[in-house]
Amino acid sequence: MAKLRQKNPRTVRQAEEARGLEHLSMDVAVNFSKAAQLSSHIHNVCAEAREAIYTREEDVRFWLEKGVDGSMFEVLPQGSELPELQRCRRCPDRWRPCICSYSLSIEWYPCMLKYCRSRDAAGKVSSYKCGIRSCQKGYTFDYYVPQKQLCLWDEEA
Repeated sequence: MAKLRQKNPRTVRQAEEARGLEHLSMDVAVNFSKAAQLSSHIHNVCAEAREAIYTREEDVRFWLEKGVDGSMFEVLPQGSELPELQRCRRCPDRWRPCICSYSLSIEWYPCMLKYCRSRDAAGKVSSYKCGIRSCQKGYTFDYYVPQKQLCLWDEEA
């Protein structure tokens, strides 16, 4: 896809395909000071979130299989373990622990090559790369916070 050039790069684009909403439960905390083992970009991308980097248990299993030090991970309390734990938007007390939600929508991104068809002089149909197909995707991340005060964007409107 790197070789394909985009015509009119400043144009506001609409995705050709909506890939829906993916709901992810971020149930493990990552120690920021040891996170460079996972990616050299974490210290730049997550600089503002030094105390609160989250991932999923299935990602932790993958990294442990690759030989990453397991001491950087801490499994967080889950709603099923603490029945009194509720979603932050429904929690009346700003100092109680709760499950915070953060939503993200990527409105347009290149997701695959686009192929077009043509006919040669003999009438034979052939396909060729003619562009990039674009997609839209949404994510909702749920994670534990020790107090609602750390999740004020998740309040009911």
